[in-house]
Amino acid sequence: MRLVGVAGGLGRLPCVLTALAAGRIDWAKAVLFVDALAGLPDEDANDIAGAVVGTADGRTSGQLRAALARAVLAYDPEAAQRRRKAAREDASVQSWTEGSGNGALAGRELDPADVIEASARLTEQARWLRQHGVTGTTDQLRAAAYVASLTGRSLDTLLPESDGRSGTDGHPGTDNRMGTDRQPGSDGQPGTDGQSNFGGRPAPAGGGLGGTINLTMPLSAWLGLGEAPGEVAGYGPADAATCRDLAARTGPAVRWCLTVTGADGRAVAHACAPAGSPGPGSIRWAAGLRSRLQVLEAGTCSHARRTGRYRPPPNLVHLVRVRQRTCSFPGCRRPARRCDLDHSVPYDQGGATCECNLAPLCRRHHQAKQADRWQLTQDQPGVMTWRTPSGRTYTTLSEPYPV
Repeated sequence: MRLVGVAGGLGRLPCVLTALAAGRIDWAKAVLFVDALAGLPDEDANDIAGAVVGTADGRTSGQLRAALARAVLAYDPEAAQRRRKAAREDASVQSWTEGSGNGALAGRELDPADVIEASARLTEQARWLRQHGVTGTTDQLRAAAYVASLTGRSLDTLLPESDGRSGTDGHPGTDNRMGTDRQPGSDGQPGTDGQSNFGGRPAPAGGGLGGTINLTMPLSAWLGLGEAPGEVAGYGPADAATCRDLAARTGPAVRWCLTVTGADGRAVAHACAPAGSPGPGSIRWAAGLRSRLQVLEAGTCSHARRTGRYRPPPNLVHLVRVRQRTCSFPGCRRPARRCDLDHSVPYDQGGATCECNLAPLCRRHHQAKQADRWQLTQDQPGVMTWRTPSGRTYTTLSEPYPV
């Protein structure tokens, strides 16, 4: 039945079927088109498919899935919101048995802002548990916090007995984009890792947006003047209503930043506000940041922000992560804030701590870069060229912001 369903879906998407027959995309990518566009009228589905299929051969499945989701949200925002609200009528919590004999529990068709906030809060709680001596991976600690919350137990009950806390309560053609960067417990400077440092304080509880959430949305969408989708790091594209909902939930610990993008959607300048939400005066707020804008290096680097230290200062870390929001390895979509900041030319081999020699790499691809016969060069700031042991080369650019 699945094969018949996909065949029927391809029948109403002739441009996708043509690309599949010509070998420009594979079966897995064709299925992504069918699934992403299944709920749309034929005319709308074909318009979106035609706009995306031309670049599908150069995208990984994950990148294609995100591109389709963004295109669907941008094509008809009101229809996307109607479909989302209608599907929430089927909201449920489902449980089943895993093949291993363990159990599984999942919420379905939930409000996106609630899901994003809940996931961020679980990560915050997992970090708190690790800081208090609980061993395990982040996923294991998130799962423990999840179960504890649903079964009415305090996080303190998960701490080792030796902790002694168990049982307590505890430019022309440019587009302005804005983002939030919430960093509870950090030093308040851009580019920190956003990890909470609760010390001896009670375990993180409810009330206000929890955890670290990196939200990027068009300034026009925040002002209600447009419905262009935004993006949540680690989650993916989000419609304008969800972005506004998340922004409205933020508290005093939020750091708001403005990124100016070029016509291609890539960052060209960036500034962060000292404090405070843009609020109703967002236009004046954005204009007030003009004097704070830092133009990102491009082409031949001027080395204006170069430092002689191995560890880059927070401002430089922040700018590199604004320029490249994901891991620099071809196809990897891990958010830059969860990546190492790598010197393309190693520091101990004369590599500079500068925008033209720094880039985010997830731990796996950082290790791959250091393996024999792998080579990575950054010929221009943000332009990464990878050479594999087989001699093939791949060039990656910074991921464009949603436009």
